[in-house]
Amino acid sequence: MKIVLVTQYFFPENFKSNDIAFELVRRGHDVTVLTGLPNYPEGKIYNGYGFFKKRRETINGVKVIRASLIPRGKGGGIRLFLNYFSWAFFASIRAFFLAFQDKFDLVLVHEPSPITQGFPAIIIKKIQKIPLYFWVLDLWPESLTSAGGIKDKTVLSFFTGMVKYIYNNSDKILISSKGFKESILTKGNYEDKLIYFPNWAEDSILKGDSNYPIPELPQGFKILFAGNIGVAQDVNSIIKAALLLKETLDIHFVFVGDGRSKQELEDFVMANNLEQTVYFMGRFPIDAMKTFFSRADVLLVSLKDELIFNVTVPAKLQAYLCTQKPILGILNGEGAELIKEANCGFSVNAGNSEGLAKEILKLYDLNEEERNILGQNGFRYFEENFTMTKCINNLELILKS
Repeated sequence: MKIVLVTQYFFPENFKSNDIAFELVRRGHDVTVLTGLPNYPEGKIYNGYGFFKKRRETINGVKVIRASLIPRGKGGGIRLFLNYFSWAFFASIRAFFLAFQDKFDLVLVHEPSPITQGFPAIIIKKIQKIPLYFWVLDLWPESLTSAGGIKDKTVLSFFTGMVKYIYNNSDKILISSKGFKESILTKGNYEDKLIYFPNWAEDSILKGDSNYPIPELPQGFKILFAGNIGVAQDVNSIIKAALLLKETLDIHFVFVGDGRSKQELEDFVMANNLEQTVYFMGRFPIDAMKTFFSRADVLLVSLKDELIFNVTVPAKLQAYLCTQKPILGILNGEGAELIKEANCGFSVNAGNSEGLAKEILKLYDLNEEERNILGQNGFRYFEENFTMTKCINNLELILKS
């Protein structure tokens, strides 16, 4: 197949769009990626890239075309708005000319936020009269309310109209969580378009080196949180659980990653003398994660108590499952159900710091063999549902149909 993949984020940024493009090319397909100048998550354009540098390149056999954008900066509301819409505007211009320069069999959109990534894809679809497959990884406009704090009905109505336009022009809507179905169907009769297509874990986590150089971790029982340390993750509830367990000197919370809430957490740790309980390791490349996971005792996943998060399965959960470690969740809905279904650990309701502390003590009191059984349960569930090979096999079938 000759495929054009439309996504604002691509290598050297770390997103599932990389796996899709590289794996499809490895399987003999012709893939062109229409993307942006890499600037996530630092908020500034990566070294070596620019408005007049590396706008076209070939990476691992994938032809990459980069449209201009305003970098996201520190991720404030106005800056994100400019980032999202500037890329959609310039990518739409690129898409118009690309549609006359080359011929494709289909358009595939990889859509973590923003929803505006659909506009360049629709231009190619309409000009070439080819099918459009839209992979939804983030619900709009719900995410504007939950993560962005936007409540204005006029603004939300505007974005709802935008979402409906994109869904109306999609031939198939792929959803990364079964819980997305209800929200999408409230916007139109899209039942026949919906296909469940979940996330997967990166091969570097499944097959990578567990001896990647990382800083020394504390001795004792280590609870590791990896990924974005932000508002959506409700990390404040985690840190409150750490405070409750402060006297249990053998229990340690290790945060790997960065985000808007990190400074607030660091201030809380200092103010409450939690330096011997909570550790911030900073951000590391994906290649380091297998080492961090292998040296942890429990992996922690969290989300706020918001409707959009209750129907979301965090992408890190798939990565956690393949590590053969017990998983502890402080979240509701789909993520909690998955932990229960896989029998790979315990979960408590979102925001329940006291409950989280109790479940941590429960895992702490288990012997190593009992924790290993939970980890193995998770790994079996991962192999049955979330390997990249199985997911891309499924994607091929979807696109060929």
